[in-house]
Amino acid sequence: MTHQINWEFPQALEDEAIYILRETAAQFEKPVLLFSGGKDSITLVRLAQKAFYPGKVPFALLHVDTGHNFPETIQFRDWLVNNLGLDLIVRNVQDSIDQGKVQEETGKYASRNALQTVTLLDAIEEGKFDACIGGARRDEEKARAKERIFSVRDEFGQWNAKMQRPELFDILNGKINIGENVRVFPISNWTELDVWNYIRREKLEIPSIYFAHEREIIERDGLYWPYSSYLNTTADEVPFRQKVRFRTVGDMTCTAAVLSEADKLEDIIAEIMEAKISERGARIDDKRSEAAMEKRKQAGYF
Repeated sequence: MTHQINWEFPQALEDEAIYILRETAAQFEKPVLLFSGGKDSITLVRLAQKAFYPGKVPFALLHVDTGHNFPETIQFRDWLVNNLGLDLIVRNVQDSIDQGKVQEETGKYASRNALQTVTLLDAIEEGKFDACIGGARRDEEKARAKERIFSVRDEFGQWNAKMQRPELFDILNGKINIGENVRVFPISNWTELDVWNYIRREKLEIPSIYFAHEREIIERDGLYWPYSSYLNTTADEVPFRQKVRFRTVGDMTCTAAVLSEADKLEDIIAEIMEAKISERGARIDDKRSEAAMEKRKQAGYF
């Protein structure tokens, strides 16, 4: 390795995140934590535990299940909520398809990733949630870099990048109009490396797919896609076994793997220090257009 590895986690980041979570609980009637089973939402759970200890975490976890998730992630989700005694709400994209609210995509690049927005907005309305806590970070993607920590959505769940309120001196303004809700991002100022150093410091359990393991993949458009029955492959896309891991976890049809031998936390952190592409460089859904993420966020995406 050419870089000196930094194992330190800035304590001020945890302090800020805990402050944000406590402000959310104080300013809103019914918050919920958006949980994907990925490393960022797992980090949020630990922060929420610390923020309200020795009391119980005062809000439920909400998972929008596309039906095309990694099995390892679903297994981990169920283990975590049972182990920590958390409340979990699951809403399924398949239900939205069956109700005719969204239409299954077809073709080579078909994915359910965009479809989950409708399921999420329905769940927010049904649960009357006025604040949805998410694990988005500014370093992930340029559209996410534009958002405030308290990011207001209109009565249709939509986000407007040009109509955001300033957050001066960490003053978080939770005042919203009837019908509006807020997305809250406690780890907005963290980096990918910060998250991994926090996981290491806190000794957090994470899904096995973050570590190098052998699995069937196909190569498409210069990326390594996890092979599954959900993926629409062509005749020349023959699956083969390779040792890989995932830097980010989403739907199986929109998350590419990276070739890796990193099977321990220390190796993952060292690998990230040497990485030449961003974390979301392996998220296929971000490559549909130059403004793919921003368009999804405007429609009500996480």
